[in-house]
Amino acid sequence: MKCHEVDYEIFGDDMQVVEVELDPNETVVAEAGAMNWMDDGVGFEARMGDGSKDDGFVGKLLSAGKRVITGESIFMTHFTNNGSGKKRVAFAAPYPGKIVPLDMSAIGGELICQKDAFLCAAFGSELDIAFTRRLGTGFFGGEGFILQRIRGDGMAFVHAGGTVLERRLKGEVLKVDTGCIVGFTSGIDYNIERAGSLKSMFFGGEGLFLATLRGTGTVYLQSLPFSRMADRILAHAPRAGGRRKGEGSVLGQLGNLLDGD
Repeated sequence: MKCHEVDYEIFGDDMQVVEVELDPNETVVAEAGAMNWMDDGVGFEARMGDGSKDDGFVGKLLSAGKRVITGESIFMTHFTNNGSGKKRVAFAAPYPGKIVPLDMSAIGGELICQKDAFLCAAFGSELDIAFTRRLGTGFFGGEGFILQRIRGDGMAFVHAGGTVLERRLKGEVLKVDTGCIVGFTSGIDYNIERAGSLKSMFFGGEGLFLATLRGTGTVYLQSLPFSRMADRILAHAPRAGGRRKGEGSVLGQLGNLLDGD
């Protein structure tokens, strides 16, 4: 496997954008709708699959079917520098957070990540689905049975919510809220375990199950999963009719005061 060798630069803090620099005839593959801007001379084309293998129509159809299972678009967009000299194309994450640049050759050539974590990668990178091996992990892992696998030896970029932390495990065990996992390398074993006692599970506010990561490798964690942010927004959204239930009553006003409104 030999991916295109692309350069890049990341701008911003909490709403980051990555500019990928392409030499003539170099290509970067991205999720549909992730592009923000590009230089004149960069052409783009929607294709089925990542283009890492010449599998013919049937192979491309199979690849598209796998992407449907993960909830992603059937097509991926290929951006190619068709001009002379270096050209740039920029991509951004769909919600606040960080963009994590990954030199795939430095992390063993493989990363297992959340289904919606992938942003873009150098042409030649292979995107596939990864089924969780344990039934319990599939039911209670927050991401279901299906995760995403990225393979390659070039640059790949994933995005995460809030602050991103990189943890290197050397045989240790790390317990994580299931939504806070961005991805992990192939040397990490992923499982789901009960979160303490029954009282802690139901009243501790940390969910019923925690992800257990053990082994030797690298784990990428996020402080603000999109699901958690969405839950907070929905909890504070106005009820039907634009008013909270009981908003006009004394109890409703007391509730607003306690909420800080």
